[in-house]
Amino acid sequence: MKLLLDTHLLLWAAGQPEKLSAAALALINDVQNELLFSVASLWEVTIKLGLGREDFRVDPRLLRRGLLDNDYSELSIASEHVVMIDTLPHIHKDPFDRLLVAQTMAEGITLLTSDPIVATYPGAVRLV
Repeated sequence: MKLLLDTHLLLWAAGQPEKLSAAALALINDVQNELLFSVASLWEVTIKLGLGREDFRVDPRLLRRGLLDNDYSELSIASEHVVMIDTLPHIHKDPFDRLLVAQTMAEGITLLTSDPIVATYPGAVRLV
């Protein structure tokens, strides 16, 4: 199964695995699953690091390199993903999370999230 991890799950998987739930760890460690990260997550980390957010204290270059070195696949942002956003209900205001949901819908993959609000989107969004 192709799994796109939301930004917080990526950060935890890369540097604080003890924050991951047992369900998230099981899915991430299952060799049958293909793990993906979105360019949108790197963009979010870069912006929020620049704003001084404590929960985003990581070098986005090192994060990207670490994800690639650990066999995550990079999902670029396509125009198809961007225009899919207007089909989403207005459940969540965070533009990065909305883009991640739109990417999963357009690509037919599953989004793993730790955010219960994001998990209420229709489609293959799984709270872990």
